[in-house]
Amino acid sequence: MPLKYAILLYDGMADLPCPALDGLTPMEKAHKPNLDALAALGEVGLVRTVAPGLTPGSDVANMSVLGFDPALYYTGRSPLEAVSIGVEMRETDVALRCNLVTLSTQEPFAERRMLDYSGGDISTEEAAELIAAIQKNLGSDECRFYSGVAYRHCLIVQNGTTELGTLVPPHDITGRAIGKYLSESPNAVLLNDFTRRSMDVLENHPVNLARKAKCLLPANAVWLWGEGQKPGLPAFSELYGVRGSIISAVDLLKGIGLLAGMPTPSVPGATGYIDTNFVGKADAAIAEWERGQDLVYLHFEAPDECGHRGEADNKVRSIEILDEIVLPRVRKYLETQGDYKILVLPDHPTPLVTGKHSGDPVPYVLYHKANERESGVVSVTEKTAAETGVFRPVGHELMSALLDN
Repeated sequence: MPLKYAILLYDGMADLPCPALDGLTPMEKAHKPNLDALAALGEVGLVRTVAPGLTPGSDVANMSVLGFDPALYYTGRSPLEAVSIGVEMRETDVALRCNLVTLSTQEPFAERRMLDYSGGDISTEEAAELIAAIQKNLGSDECRFYSGVAYRHCLIVQNGTTELGTLVPPHDITGRAIGKYLSESPNAVLLNDFTRRSMDVLENHPVNLARKAKCLLPANAVWLWGEGQKPGLPAFSELYGVRGSIISAVDLLKGIGLLAGMPTPSVPGATGYIDTNFVGKADAAIAEWERGQDLVYLHFEAPDECGHRGEADNKVRSIEILDEIVLPRVRKYLETQGDYKILVLPDHPTPLVTGKHSGDPVPYVLYHKANERESGVVSVTEKTAAETGVFRPVGHELMSALLDN
């Protein structure tokens, strides 16, 4: 029976000591006996998923974990998401991530603060109405807005440029005045204008009026970032000789999968938050193995979202839920399939104390049923992973280590 492979990607799980957790990291605080059991009998170490000089985003880091060298294949975040939502990009198009965000309203424009990078957890259905309004009022033949999932959407600029100065992700400036984070590049004047004008379109839109009536934050502006041009990836199966699938709630991962020829089945109730359908995602992975796939990349966004929001207890709880529900469900199935390997890791740290991604190396656990070995690690954390002395400096080479039998 062919070997089965599972990659469980706990987005943003790695962290720094946090005062809200009595100086512990979420990995240290969380009760995770199933992951610790794998760590005790597998390889534990650190891997650098974000090469020096690259911005520590989920795009670069997940591409690296999937075995694609970002230095060769990365062209920007938003093009990957555009592919996922079905946008046909031309060689001269530029894609940008279009967040629906919540800005304060009482100050002059440059002094308004980024209250929420997710537009108050806007739903996909609500967001579709808002993006339609943005396209109607601000869009054109040259600049088209496309609706995605939750707060994550896309702008395509025909014959655009990626020379746009510094476009800052909104989750990096929560609580701050936006003025100094607006690009000063002459090429970004239109983008800044879109953000300014979007507030006139969205503040009193019926969707937002209904949200405010329910004491919910309005998604009252767009924020543009993550620029890039049409990407290209080799087929995963041709590169590594195995058939792989990706299970994720976010367009970024689905876009990578589509470009790499990896099926990306949708899971009802998969939200990218701590309220996601954990059981459904695990069962979707099992269904992919059942239909003949060799490898499933099972991605969970919840720890990352909690890190951005500074939700210490929820970040701990997200790790515990993954350990209680997903890991044992996946492993129970794999135990019926003969030999298997499981790789568990985050893509990058998202420290609670900063709310931003970090490019620091992350802990990983690589377990091989047919090659169990005492690691000496009782509980895997950032610290215990470092103490093993095992360090993989090139992230995209970890896939070859997983597949090497």
